[in-house]
Amino acid sequence: MHRSLPSSRRLFVHLKRGGIIAYPTESCYGLGCDPENRQAVLKLLNLKRRQQRKGLILIAANYSQVKRYIQPLTLGEQSKLQSDGAKVITYLMPSRPSTPLWLRGEHNTLAVRLTAHPFAKQLCLSAGSALVSTSANRSGKQPAKTYAACRRIFGSSVWVLRGSVGNREQPSTIRSWLDGKIIRK
Repeated sequence: MHRSLPSSRRLFVHLKRGGIIAYPTESCYGLGCDPENRQAVLKLLNLKRRQQRKGLILIAANYSQVKRYIQPLTLGEQSKLQSDGAKVITYLMPSRPSTPLWLRGEHNTLAVRLTAHPFAKQLCLSAGSALVSTSANRSGKQPAKTYAACRRIFGSSVWVLRGSVGNREQPSTIRSWLDGKIIRK
């Protein structure tokens, strides 16, 4: 069962003020924030105890939410990105030079997935933008799969949204956009 999202206005204000959210995705709860808010991203990385150099994933409801971060795509490539998102594939895509280092880390690519998970997709639509998406855990630990687990791990430092995690056992497959090489299965 998917719960209802908070009002778009309330969510938008929380994210723009640098707030962190935890929300259900295809395989676990994810942690997210406004990708344009450097302080929010650094706060998220600190909560996870994750190094910035590794880079992060952006999830989005559609191509228009990520096109500012990646090199332009043809209509056919946009369609592939959308359909492969439904297959829970995240791509390492050539980023624009303007893409912030706090998102791509030490790479010239950015990890992007157009999510088909109903809650996560609606969350991006409600936020009006792509969201940073990383598993809701401390680095090296198991990701949270429930609302209660997120509350135990992060307490009040994260706004945990109630909803259902998808049936997928593993996180998204990560592939190189340019050559299709699987980076994480």
